[in-house]
Amino acid sequence: MSFTESEERQALRKAVGDLGRRYGHEWYTKLARGGGKTTELWDEAGRLGYLGVSVPEEYGGGGAGIGDLAAVCEELCAAGTPMLLMVVSPAICATVIARYGTDEQKTRWLPRFATGELRMSFAITEPDAGSNSHRITTTARRDGSDWILNGRKVFISGVDEAEAVLVVGRTEEAKTGKLKPALFVVPTDTPGFEYRQIEMDLISADKQFQLFLDDVRLPYDALVGSEDAALAQLFAGLNPERIMGASFSVGVARYALDKGVAYARERSVWKAPIGSHQGLAHPLAQVKIELELAKLMTQKAAALYDSGDDFGAGEAANMAKYAAAEAAIKAVDTAVQVHGGNGLASEYGLGSLLGAVRVGRIAPVSREMVLNFVAQHSLGLPKSY
Repeated sequence: MSFTESEERQALRKAVGDLGRRYGHEWYTKLARGGGKTTELWDEAGRLGYLGVSVPEEYGGGGAGIGDLAAVCEELCAAGTPMLLMVVSPAICATVIARYGTDEQKTRWLPRFATGELRMSFAITEPDAGSNSHRITTTARRDGSDWILNGRKVFISGVDEAEAVLVVGRTEEAKTGKLKPALFVVPTDTPGFEYRQIEMDLISADKQFQLFLDDVRLPYDALVGSEDAALAQLFAGLNPERIMGASFSVGVARYALDKGVAYARERSVWKAPIGSHQGLAHPLAQVKIELELAKLMTQKAAALYDSGDDFGAGEAANMAKYAAAEAAIKAVDTAVQVHGGNGLASEYGLGSLLGAVRVGRIAPVSREMVLNFVAQHSLGLPKSY
């Protein structure tokens, strides 16, 4: 086992970081406050191959693993230019289709994932299901050679930018009559498919939506892969989602820590930089330690996933997501405190992150459900829910 990233990944990190800093947090925040989109940055990152690093080479991608895609996400966040759709489109949707899609589905979708031309959202959360995916009520029934999809989804990211949505529904098993998970690609212009923006107290270029699916008719090949492999397909997307969520948090934490350290070095009140006072130096040092630990667990999760160890990756990805969210919350809070009143001034670019990092405790899986997973699967304790 090596704790040193390859030269190729280090070079990728540098190139992506340089790209993100060329746009910068001020550019991002101005867009987000004005309702704009990060289309310019997304398109450039796509043309340079950064969004397609984990798409198989035969479909025009880089042929690397989720670890490289996570590095891209982290560096963009660390540059102050986070793009939440990265967690969804190339990480979940492209991964699921690459692993389980038919040859026709791969040929249709993956080359455009590789270039970033295609944006695809992912829809699993429902109003009455919350964290209990067993209560999903979005269902698909056969009608001749077609599927008819009905249901509701909530807190779905980036639907207004997406060409299609990978929807988690349920189909009826012919032998038992029981419902089982199934994934469908639903183009956003399909009749019966509607979405409505949810107003959020977050400053983000990525918006959240409710979805309404009323007798949405889909061709049979809208079903991704096999009906029988649906649960495996679902978790093939959820592990990368957690890894990318952790990388997102790590990147934002790095941005906040860098801002806090720079200010602590420059700001002088009692004839010395405020960073010389342990009351500020120690919290910043603690953030650095916790950030590095979270990053290591994220890299472990990615390595396990890329090696094909889905269960081991599940444990590590949940732990990484938990640790990174906590580190990000602490990093932003500490950086704001170091800045004093300036920490909440728009000029310094930190106040807007307070809500953003708090999301990491809730999504893509809540802090409490991560603890449930670790208690049950890692510690062998009785299931508590």
